[in-house]
Amino acid sequence: MNFYYNPNDPRCKTKTGAFARGSEVTFRIFRDGKGEADFSADLCYLVYYQDGKKETILPMRSTADGYEITLKFHRVGLYFYYFTFPGFVFLGCGKYRNAVVTNHPASWQITVYDENYETPDWIKGGVMYQIFPDRFRKEGDYPIVPHKIKRDDWGGCPTFRPNEYGKVLNNDFFGGNLNGVRAKLDYLKSLNVSVIYFNPIFEAYSNHRYDTGDYMKIDPLLGTLEDFEALVQDAKAHGIRIILDGVFNHTGVDSRYFNKYGRYDSVGAYQSLDSPYRDWYQFHQFPDTYDSWWGMETLPAVNESSPSFQSYILGEGGVLKTWLSRGIGGYRLDVADELPDFFLRLLRKSVKEQDPEAVIIGEVWEDASNKIAYGARREYLQGYELDSVMNYPLKDAIIGYMLTGSNDHLRETIAMLIDNYPKETLDALMNVLGTHDTPRILTVLGNKYCSNKEQMAVTFLSDEEKERAKKKLKMAALLQFTLPGVPCIYYGDETGMEGYVDPFCRGCFPWDDIDEALGAFYARLGAIRTKNFPEIFKDGSYREVFADPSCLVFERRKGEKALYVYCNNSASEYAIRMRGEYTEYLTGKTFKDYLSVEPYSYGIIARK
Repeated sequence: MNFYYNPNDPRCKTKTGAFARGSEVTFRIFRDGKGEADFSADLCYLVYYQDGKKETILPMRSTADGYEITLKFHRVGLYFYYFTFPGFVFLGCGKYRNAVVTNHPASWQITVYDENYETPDWIKGGVMYQIFPDRFRKEGDYPIVPHKIKRDDWGGCPTFRPNEYGKVLNNDFFGGNLNGVRAKLDYLKSLNVSVIYFNPIFEAYSNHRYDTGDYMKIDPLLGTLEDFEALVQDAKAHGIRIILDGVFNHTGVDSRYFNKYGRYDSVGAYQSLDSPYRDWYQFHQFPDTYDSWWGMETLPAVNESSPSFQSYILGEGGVLKTWLSRGIGGYRLDVADELPDFFLRLLRKSVKEQDPEAVIIGEVWEDASNKIAYGARREYLQGYELDSVMNYPLKDAIIGYMLTGSNDHLRETIAMLIDNYPKETLDALMNVLGTHDTPRILTVLGNKYCSNKEQMAVTFLSDEEKERAKKKLKMAALLQFTLPGVPCIYYGDETGMEGYVDPFCRGCFPWDDIDEALGAFYARLGAIRTKNFPEIFKDGSYREVFADPSCLVFERRKGEKALYVYCNNSASEYAIRMRGEYTEYLTGKTFKDYLSVEPYSYGIIARK
């Protein structure tokens, strides 16, 4: 009983990946010519069900080499399916490969999205760069604020120890600012960066600024509105768009809206039941007991159902449209899984009204097509909410491959993303290896364990350990840049910055100690994407060509133009035989018909 079915093979499923409402799709199972003699060739069924609904069982038509059925999907949503034969034998999803079993199998997923769903083309095929504003570049001095600690030791260890009250205030500032970013636009362009994603830049108490104080004001420590507008214009002249962090699940207690400490010239919700912001928050015992993000009293949670809040964020003259009118390219939404679906729909409507080409990227750490949050199946990728998400599943899979040498989980993750996500989303995914919320990728690949923050503050890789980690980082970056989606460099990864968990992953960029060789490698990857093969990396197809436990070869193709990526994370040697003359684009070397893949090597090859 051997059968072949692969949902990412168009012979088996005529529309690979998610597809639009109204699509007609044919499903085919192929016999492999072995072991089917004891089967009735006329009996095979497709079993499918919409999320939460009853199963529908449909007979498949027998063909010369298997079975097939054609269906049309009229409703947006998630569907799940498997195949069954007489005698309670099933064909289902086993690690994204065939699994012939005698008990109920895992189901494959179908995502059906709205037929009008489109995502911005400009972001696809590009290179993103994430900046934590206080730590990237300081240009000029900055004002002293009484409750903020001014650091004059650029590159020093961020404050991590609790104060006398047992709290880490995150109120030490190194002085990175907007003019510092503006001064380094040429540097970013040398990396072929096309998008800058900023962690929050609005006025706030903390250095991370996720405790928004005023959505309408640039934090004075970062500069002025004029500085911001000049940065947007200069970035545009460099071919770079800017994405801002949208933090709409909560505000800070020290904010114009809550105003617990009375530092703002407003009547905050904490101060009075008559505050215009009162219905933004849910108080249990006024004023000191209220809903907050993960129980953090400094981050009071917002009630997204509040008409006042919706008007302030989404309405004409509101936060979203104001900053879009100033030339930004879109938003990355903090903790998107804690924003209700109804609010995300309203947010998308507001953003696209102002700028249909603006991008909306959600912070989602899991498979965003089927995530369940707070007891509800989320609808991020069905055409009404997000354009893209942060691709944490791919990050984890790449790191697993680098550390173990086994590509099994990586291959499963790639297959899952291609099968479950709309192509419009897949090509716009934010492919990260590290962010402000995770340890630095070089530290992770160095695999040097620390048990507490006191150790983390003083632990770094030796020169030998660092060189080994950099070799792994280059292979990881190759995958980040060549798999479907948009690579996002976390500032400083391209020069080998180290750091364990927050705040050590948020160090100052070492402008006086740049790793030029590593930076050149990142620049070359960016050039291959944006200059050598822009059409392929914008929306080209993916096909696995060869895989064994440690070596992976895949094709990226657009029409007649194709390239091949290989990664060998093992001590074995492989031979790739291909007809014709080829160039390896990282080194510029050429070969004919035969390429020797050395141990622990990688490359990008294409026909001359």
